[in-house]
Amino acid sequence: MRKLFAIESGLLGEKEAEDAPVRVYTNPTDEERRSLIDGEFLDEHTLISSLDPDELSRLEFEPAHVAMIFKRPCNQTITLDREARLEFTVTSVGVFLFQDKLILVQSQDMPVSTGIKPLNRPMSLREAVLRILYRTIVHFLEHLRAINMMVDAIEKDINQSSENRHLISLFALEKSLVFYVNAINSNEALLQKMRNNTSKMGFTPEETELLDDIIIENGQCGRQAQIYSNILAGMMDARVSIVSNNLNVLMKNLTMITICLQVPTMVVSIFSMNVRLPLSASNDWAFWTVMAMSAASLFCFISIWRWRKW
Repeated sequence: MRKLFAIESGLLGEKEAEDAPVRVYTNPTDEERRSLIDGEFLDEHTLISSLDPDELSRLEFEPAHVAMIFKRPCNQTITLDREARLEFTVTSVGVFLFQDKLILVQSQDMPVSTGIKPLNRPMSLREAVLRILYRTIVHFLEHLRAINMMVDAIEKDINQSSENRHLISLFALEKSLVFYVNAINSNEALLQKMRNNTSKMGFTPEETELLDDIIIENGQCGRQAQIYSNILAGMMDARVSIVSNNLNVLMKNLTMITICLQVPTMVVSIFSMNVRLPLSASNDWAFWTVMAMSAASLFCFISIWRWRKW
């Protein structure tokens, strides 16, 4: 699928004109891939790598364009055991920068944005690429905040739960954070290589300054993701112990209830034996005496339980 965009006031607006400078291909068909390879002279390996979620970020200089691959976050809802769960993953995006056009190739249909505030000046295609990279960092930060909120909510459930599904959710979030840390570090290598080749890419001083700001923001995003990942991984054993302890407390309470029922039952069972026992049926207080003895035995058991602090 192909979408055409034009840069208006620093924002991308979808257009129908064939001469639109920005073209976004989402999961391109074989025909579209062939047109990109033969018509735009894109490297076939780089084009395929743009659709590979496991591909690392990189920068390559071709005779007619600059090719780069960067990582961006994505989320999807999956259903496991009849329960919907939000999963955070990363995907790759290919950027092919020409003198007069910009081609983006992605495997999933995700919005491409250069910002939310319009500019009062023209924006070059090089600056558009930088702002797309900056929006990707903001997207990572938004996902990190969402993951942190989900971890806090799951922790509250774990404190009162003895089920494994909350731990499974935490393991999935921990796995997502590891992917995010690797993706952000991979983007950092791309940004550093762009910074070392600013003159070769034709960046102006203003664009170079914007690139420096993006490198700083990406570094802070990477450190934040690493902190979240370390905290979640370091506290995982404690959370497992909490769930195990909750199960032990539940079993203790069930055992106490069982014993509390067995003690008076034993007293009543003694008086129901088919042998000669005190308190014959002719005694009007026999029933209440047996009930009183059962209650007394239960009271003694509970007193001993509390005294021993079981």
